[in-house]
Amino acid sequence: MGNFINIGNNNFKEARADEYVDKSMLIAAINKTLGTKRKMTCVTRCRRFGKSMAADMLCAYYDKSCDSRELFRGLEIEKDPSFEKHLNKYSVIFVSLTTFTSKFDHDPEIVKKMEQALMSDIHADFPDVEKLPQDDLMDLLSRIALAKDEKFFMIIDEWDAIIREFKDSEKVMDEYVKFLRRLFKDPITSRVFVGAYITGILPIKKYNTQSALNNFREYTMIQPGKLASYFGFTKPEVEALGRKYGVDPEELEQWYDGYRIGTEPSMFNPNSVMTAIDNGVCANYWSSTGAYDNVARYIQMNFEGLKEDIVRMIAGEECTVNYVRFNNDLKEIKSRDDVLTILIHLGYLSYNPDTRKCYIPNREVREEMESAVLATKWKELISAINSSEALLRAVLNRDEASVAAGVEKVHQDVVSIQKYNDEDNLSQVVYLAFYSAISDYIIHREYQSGKGFADLAFIPRKHGDAPALLIELKYNKSVTTALDQIRERNYPDKIREYASNIILVGINYDPHTKTHTCKIEPLRH
Repeated sequence: MGNFINIGNNNFKEARADEYVDKSMLIAAINKTLGTKRKMTCVTRCRRFGKSMAADMLCAYYDKSCDSRELFRGLEIEKDPSFEKHLNKYSVIFVSLTTFTSKFDHDPEIVKKMEQALMSDIHADFPDVEKLPQDDLMDLLSRIALAKDEKFFMIIDEWDAIIREFKDSEKVMDEYVKFLRRLFKDPITSRVFVGAYITGILPIKKYNTQSALNNFREYTMIQPGKLASYFGFTKPEVEALGRKYGVDPEELEQWYDGYRIGTEPSMFNPNSVMTAIDNGVCANYWSSTGAYDNVARYIQMNFEGLKEDIVRMIAGEECTVNYVRFNNDLKEIKSRDDVLTILIHLGYLSYNPDTRKCYIPNREVREEMESAVLATKWKELISAINSSEALLRAVLNRDEASVAAGVEKVHQDVVSIQKYNDEDNLSQVVYLAFYSAISDYIIHREYQSGKGFADLAFIPRKHGDAPALLIELKYNKSVTTALDQIRERNYPDKIREYASNIILVGINYDPHTKTHTCKIEPLRH
């Protein structure tokens, strides 16, 4: 057992000793590719979505130095016809790139030192195979494959760590890509590797619009293909965990759901769900990494329309994105589409393939995006977020003048006046003005109730004394018309299931005077 070859199954053993959500059928999908032209697989997903867990599982399954049969007892893969055929049959080379980026931080010789470390470890496992002075890693593996009739399965975890950490060093980037091409695109690759699995955050870097490793089948946050169900936790899986450990499934959904990954309409952040289960409480468990400073840098880039799109998404809307032109290179960010695509791969946005739009998926990520905004120089937006709590108090206190003034300030400072010409734009302003209410309310836009759709419905997250809010918006009409519509169309009917105390709010914008008015009344039974 070495550091990088045939490392055993201890990592997966630890995972199985804890609460484990069965994602073992990923193995069946990989088994189908072994020994074929499709044997190279790259699966990229955002941080904390189980990349390393999947790599550890594959290592335990393929590694010939151990017996992993008991570890897979009771898992779905055990029933698959391919299970016995490949179980513990290959020499596995397992490389976690963060091992080297941590040890050789800012070292321009990192690729050479990594290759030397791998060769030393592999040769120690096959000491009777000659290692020549001019050998590179592929030479050594080829000689072992021929001498021992050996096939290797290679796993690279965090494959893009060098690309992320050395993005400003063209020399290191080129050397790393050449290293990968030598391993996976050489004519002798087929006799050395039965398969390969690399995982990270970024898809494979492009050169002149072509992938640097175009023989890899790629599965990403945007195009997960047949592997979509393995990218995170599904809603049934999370509901089962919530019931088992007494954590409210609805709370788990509000905090960690919202990712649309391929054909999977409801995907949860696995790490955050498991941390919430362990702690017994839902909270923002993403923030411990402090990555919002990088997000702040991206969203401040001076690309036309980017700031407006961020504002719209914070206000609960979706934004169109074209991800095709992004070169998967953090140094080559040339447009607002590139920025939005990066944020999708990082998990700060989710992508809806049906609408081809991106959006902020859930409460946890929304708090991270808020932290990123607070780290920017967007004073007006920061002011709107910071003032939103006072605006909610003004509604609860029936302070109509303060509500009208608060909405007007967001309109003037944050949202473009030129685009402010209908009730949809007014809805965006009001949502942003009441941003802090997300903590205590589930906010629905176009909420179906009674004989139509209420513009905004604020439903308390937990049953109790907190009132529900029904907000009707009007453009160039009157606040009286707004409140009359709420009553005439019976919008409160469905809301009564969640709160007995309901406050009606009418807001109108007059384009002639360019002012907002507000009327607030409690619903009288």
